[in-house]
Amino acid sequence: MYLVTKRIDFCYGHRLLDYDGICKHPHGHNAVVEVDVRTDQLDARNMVADFSDIKRIVKGWIDQELDHKMILRNDDPLVAALQKMGEPVYLLDSNPTAERIAQLIYDKSREHGLPVSRVTVWETPTSWATYTA
Repeated sequence: MYLVTKRIDFCYGHRLLDYDGICKHPHGHNAVVEVDVRTDQLDARNMVADFSDIKRIVKGWIDQELDHKMILRNDDPLVAALQKMGEPVYLLDSNPTAERIAQLIYDKSREHGLPVSRVTVWETPTSWATYTA
C-alpha cells in the first residue's frame, strides 16, 4: 500500500451554537489540513498522485470556499449580520467543528475526483480531528 500526504494551511473563524464552552464565542484558527491519498498500485508516473494535483484540487477549493471566512451553522444569528456587511461566510447544516470540517474537505475532494482516503484538520498544534470513510 502506498500513501502520500499533502499539507495545506488556511485560516477561518467559527463558533459553536448550543455549546457550553468558550467555543460558543466567535473565534479563529490557523488550521493545518493533511490530505491522504492511498493506493495499492502506482500510476504510470510511479506516483500515488502528483502533489501539485492534490494542491490544485484541495487547496484550490479551500482557498475559494473556506480560507479567511466565517464557517457557521446555517441558522446562526450571525449569518444575516455578516452577510449584510458583505463579510464572507460558508454555511453548514451542523456546527462547524473540526470533525465536520474534515468531513467537508474529504467529501469535496472526492467530488472533484481525488481518491482521498483520509483528511485531518489540525485546529491547533495540539488538537485535531480526522475523517475517513
